[in-house]
Amino acid sequence: MKTVGRRRAAKWLAAIIIGVGGFVAHAATPGAAVGEWLTVATYNVQNYTLADRRLADGGFRPDYPKPEAEKTALRAVIRALDADVIALQEVGGPPFLNELRRDLAAEGVAYPFGEAGLAADQSRGLAVLSRVPLGRVTLHCDLKAKRRGAEDDAAVRRGLLEVEVPAPGGAITVFVVHFKSRVTEDKEDPAAEDLRVAEAQAARDRVLERFPEPATARFLIVGDFNDTPGSRTLKAVQARGKTEIATWLDAADERGHRWTHAYARIGVYSRFDQALVAEGLRQGEPANVVARVAGEPWAEVAAASDHRPLVVRVRTRPVQAAGTAE
Repeated sequence: MKTVGRRRAAKWLAAIIIGVGGFVAHAATPGAAVGEWLTVATYNVQNYTLADRRLADGGFRPDYPKPEAEKTALRAVIRALDADVIALQEVGGPPFLNELRRDLAAEGVAYPFGEAGLAADQSRGLAVLSRVPLGRVTLHCDLKAKRRGAEDDAAVRRGLLEVEVPAPGGAITVFVVHFKSRVTEDKEDPAAEDLRVAEAQAARDRVLERFPEPATARFLIVGDFNDTPGSRTLKAVQARGKTEIATWLDAADERGHRWTHAYARIGVYSRFDQALVAEGLRQGEPANVVARVAGEPWAEVAAASDHRPLVVRVRTRPVQAAGTAE
């Protein structure tokens, strides 16, 4: 069987596995313990799956895997991140995540824990890699986006990935999202803004179901929002009515640049990748949660994906701000 044929079969198998509601669980491999700080990265790895591609030599290939040069650069970026947990977007299901874990391990980068899942979008899904043991991992595939004026609710295409990380001071939950891109043929919803906001509202409501008291909860919401700070999409996740859900984290690279997505063809750089933190982790003290945009290694970052990773360091036992009541 040709390479493309084998990968098509792998993609089909992934769809069957996820279709019956399961993740591919890995053996209980000993991992590093979570210490005073937990480092979480979010990274859209740009089509680590089968996709129609325009190759470097000018050729076009349908249903083609991510080129090896991009994979090599991607692994170099992951190695440089040195993150405990990495939330990934645009992974084509368990076989593709397993390939990435295997190739990282061959280079001495061990992420013994990992899960991947596909929701309504059976090509680009959500995944997590971890070098620390994980608790419950759940892909919420049942979310519905309720758009204003639409006759029917739409599925939240990538779902919502919920990852529990046991840590000192109590488990820290990482919610991973990848909202609708701006590419659309819907003339009634230019740039798919209404759909993206509806997806954000559905994800926010599920977070509130899991944590009805966000002021005391310990969670992060990270991922590719396909929208910028101050947008309706971001505001929908930050609050519901007067209920504050989480605080948005500003971040920059070592050069002071804040963009995480490069649309190089037209020279547009945007902050599409976001991280929000619940007050139970922040506790009014900015030093408890620190975020940065990954810039180094510059050449590999540019070659690996059209996104740059966003990295968040969280103190697992937050220090309360001066004057805060016990």
